[in-house]
Amino acid sequence: MSATIDYKQLWQSVLVEIELSVSKANFATWFKDTRIVKGDEGIVVLSVPNAFVKEWLATKYHSTILKGLRNIESSVHTVEYVVNKEEFKRKDDVVLRETFGATKELPLSEVEVNKEDNLNPRYTFNSFVVGPFNELAHAAAQAVIKKPGIMYNPLFIYGSTGHGKTHLIQAVGNHIKTSTPGKRVYYMTSEQFGQDCMNALRNQKMNIFKEKYRKYDVLIVDDIQFFSDKQKFQEELFHLFNTLYDNNKQIIFSSDRHPHLIVGLEDRLKSRLAAGMTVDIPAPDKESRMAIIIAKASQQGFNLSKEVVEHLAHTVNGNIRELEGAINALVCHSQLKGKEVSVIDVRNYIKSNVRPKKSMAVKDVVKIVSDFYNIKEDSIYEKTRHKEIIKPRQVIMYILREDMSISYPSIGQKLGGRDHTTVIHSCEKIKNELKNDQSLADEISQIRNILTV
Repeated sequence: MSATIDYKQLWQSVLVEIELSVSKANFATWFKDTRIVKGDEGIVVLSVPNAFVKEWLATKYHSTILKGLRNIESSVHTVEYVVNKEEFKRKDDVVLRETFGATKELPLSEVEVNKEDNLNPRYTFNSFVVGPFNELAHAAAQAVIKKPGIMYNPLFIYGSTGHGKTHLIQAVGNHIKTSTPGKRVYYMTSEQFGQDCMNALRNQKMNIFKEKYRKYDVLIVDDIQFFSDKQKFQEELFHLFNTLYDNNKQIIFSSDRHPHLIVGLEDRLKSRLAAGMTVDIPAPDKESRMAIIIAKASQQGFNLSKEVVEHLAHTVNGNIRELEGAINALVCHSQLKGKEVSVIDVRNYIKSNVRPKKSMAVKDVVKIVSDFYNIKEDSIYEKTRHKEIIKPRQVIMYILREDMSISYPSIGQKLGGRDHTTVIHSCEKIKNELKNDQSLADEISQIRNILTV
């Protein structure tokens, strides 16, 4: 390579190209803190923060990196990877001092919830890990902060517990609050809204209650499913929604399921909740779980080995809060013992703390899938070949096999005495369709979210 090449600029250009071809989670996890430290006779030496990243880039992204370099500098024929231990040791020391040295002296005002808006300052976009599983929800949130009250109003985020809903919707509030100081932002849970409403009714202060929430420019209501069968609360929320919406005020909701699937919610309210942008946050995929683990550990000044990250991501699946709890416990253990976290430590933690997935009866799966597709439960067991029945039945078979590991003969027997070959065919059909049918993938993801509630 020519000595006149600007290595910094070369790598920045390659990173721009790579960023367009991989997910945000993968880019942030594997390409952060990388740089070219040497280039000679077509050989580029890339500095990386640790051995884990080195191995991952060399095995998973080597061809992508080499192609990107050659697109800009054709003389490049080899890429080598080195761990810049000294540079990143100094950086880690700073992180450790900031994390463990300064935390004890951190003023409470910097970490506690603001009583005026109920927002937790820890919930920001900077600390929100974006992956394939939540990219759409993150993109919708980004659109809202650019044009609050205009773009995607209301914004409705749903998904199971621990998937990052609260973090994301509060990040929207925190961003708008800091970027537009004049905007009045307020976050609350549905329980808080209900309690305020109840107190106002008891004390005959409904006018004050109504005015309290109508003054905000951005209103965020978490866990909206708790309004189920609470008619008076729904009525007040309905009128509040109309007032805010008619005045171009941004409204953000979260729930554990799609608004149309919240039992005991009035149709008029369902239609309004789903009138803007409704987006699901499913369980994070393995790559995203790995990114989350690395990011959360890094925030505490820890670098975990590849084996530990992969084992933890494989074992603790589906819930970000469980991942965070595991990381906190393992980091604490590492500090107490004065040694690095090992796979054995992870196994011991899993054995003692991770609860097995709750079991579910077949009839419950049938009911949930039938409700989802708006068909009668009994039709699943019948011999009918109607198209609107075949698909839900095949989805049920697929879930019973993939998620609950029920044998093919047993599935057939429980679903109307069908032959096991029929079940095998159904499962394979759904499995193949999932490769190309994003709509089906979204439907099954939503069903799985409901099943885990």
